[in-house]
Amino acid sequence: MKKQVLIITLNWPAPNFSAAGVRLFQLMDFFRQQDYRITLASTAEKHANGIVLDDSINSVKIRLNHNSFDAFIRGLRPHIVLFDRFTAEEQFGWRVAEHAPQAIRILDTEDLHSLRASRAEAVKTNTTFTINHWLQSDKTKREVASIYRSDLSLIISGHEMRLLRPIIQNHEELLLQLPFMLEPIVQNTIDSWPSFEERDNFMFIGFGGHAPNVDAIIQLKTKIWPLIRNRLPQAKLHIYGANLPQQIHQMHQVKEGFLVEGWAEEVSQVMTKARILLAPLRFGAGIKGKLVDAIQYGLPSVTTMIGAESMHENLDWNGCIEDDPTLFAKTAVELYQNQRKWSKAQQNGIIIINTVYDKFVLNKRLETALKHLESDLHGHRNKNFIGSLLQHQTLQGTKYLSKWIEEKNSKQ
Repeated sequence: MKKQVLIITLNWPAPNFSAAGVRLFQLMDFFRQQDYRITLASTAEKHANGIVLDDSINSVKIRLNHNSFDAFIRGLRPHIVLFDRFTAEEQFGWRVAEHAPQAIRILDTEDLHSLRASRAEAVKTNTTFTINHWLQSDKTKREVASIYRSDLSLIISGHEMRLLRPIIQNHEELLLQLPFMLEPIVQNTIDSWPSFEERDNFMFIGFGGHAPNVDAIIQLKTKIWPLIRNRLPQAKLHIYGANLPQQIHQMHQVKEGFLVEGWAEEVSQVMTKARILLAPLRFGAGIKGKLVDAIQYGLPSVTTMIGAESMHENLDWNGCIEDDPTLFAKTAVELYQNQRKWSKAQQNGIIIINTVYDKFVLNKRLETALKHLESDLHGHRNKNFIGSLLQHQTLQGTKYLSKWIEEKNSKQ
């Protein structure tokens, strides 16, 4: 009989919208290869641009603060429960612990949402971000508590691992660094890429509902693109992204070569036409899907320290990294005009994907961690006293709050 994995998410995954959707799709692919029966349970409705499930994956609509989930999970008897982000674990973790105690509980953090939020607040208030600022955040405390309550947490970047190790006891047991799991770039793929001469212009791409993307577009419009355009008066910058807010659409200026295109149905088409990706991200966390996509389509990029953070380990970047807008624009122009530098940047990207994101290596890493948990889950949990303590407090607190909400809703 096949083992069951239950994936719980509060958002219907959309790989075409966000890196989080891509990540979840990769994890489902891993479990499919491991011959698990997969059930995707979401509190959200399916939407047109969301992931399309094949016949091997069962999808279920679940409700917040409702005991129907308890009977559902008792009947499913999953071997593994994967929570998509800490907010899903907060809502359903205590129910899983109570009604499916035999299940291995895995938290996929996607990226540290508390880190992203703290950095966003620092930019908004024009203050300097510090680690202490992050540690004092309520969201950080919630996210760390969720990590402790889980049997294993998947951490997407080395920087986030370095932040968590000092504050997570038994971090070797509770944390697993697992970036995107990607197919290596092979020579046939490289040969299919358009050449330097066949590409032109600049591009940015990003979901408009994601605050770092909107901020980056504003940086491009107000500070960076005018400097590039002054050096390259015929160049164009194409801005792609679903759900871009009206303030971004109003920036569309043909005379300035600043073209707000909106939704790009085929990322491959726009990325193989452009010569440079510009991504002046001032806040965020984790692995940036746009930068990974750019590498996979042979597109060098210019980004910031935040943008490239932990994405390339100690390897040379797929282009240039600059925080200062003036230097950002200067290096973008140089990379755009210098074929030798451009080709070297493209080659760097190939090395990054094949070294850092090799799915065969990373699949084995996750498989080994799961086998370790399966071999002695009881002993593993006994070592995690803080997790047991937080689980107990959650059962006593969150459980009864949820039941109060459930009772209130039933009377309406």
